[in-house]
Amino acid sequence: MSGGRRPEPGGWNRIQFEVQDLANEVEALRRAGAHFRSDIVTGPDGKLVLLDDPAGNPIELFELPKR
Repeated sequence: MSGGRRPEPGGWNRIQFEVQDLANEVEALRRAGAHFRSDIVTGPDGKLVLLDDPAGNPIELFELPKR
């Protein structure tokens, strides 16, 4: 990267997964010991939450709004 910085876990990009029921997914992942970076955030475009994969990389789970 510019300035010589090298990619490392926990930074740069995140992968996104669409889920049908975010609250249930979060509950199941918490029981499994997942580390979350945020609580569920709700906005006009739906709901999302950020969590870390085992290497510390960010993953976003999102649920589209019900129409």
